[in-house]
Amino acid sequence: MTDDAYLFLLDDVSSSLGVAPAAVGDLACMETPAVRGWLDAHGITRTSPHLRLLPPEETAAIPEGAERLPVPLSDEETSRLRHELVPEPLAQIEEELLAYRDCADGRDGLIGRALASGVPPHRIAELTGVDPATVTAAADG
Repeated sequence: MTDDAYLFLLDDVSSSLGVAPAAVGDLACMETPAVRGWLDAHGITRTSPHLRLLPPEETAAIPEGAERLPVPLSDEETSRLRHELVPEPLAQIEEELLAYRDCADGRDGLIGRALASGVPPHRIAELTGVDPATVTAAADG
């Protein structure tokens, strides 16, 4: 697994694989000469429906032979990208997990609901800033 996210091009714009970079918001990597040159070389713009982005843990899903470019994202950019990939039923619980950073009241209940909803423990730890062992303990308790 790589630590970089990947920009890639899809032939089928109806595919749900990845996220359009514009949906993630401003990304510093989109202003780099490497990305601008790559886009120019393929004759596309940053708003092309063929252009998609995946976080590091999902890059194995990029179709074989698809044009791709590794791009570094900040932790905050990566978190926004992952949030865009979450199915709608999980998006609300992820919003609550993000809000949790400011309030510890009801922590175990929220973590329990998130786990029951299918949010992976590592994602809960990332969103809340809680130690992974605490997430595991809340799951067991």
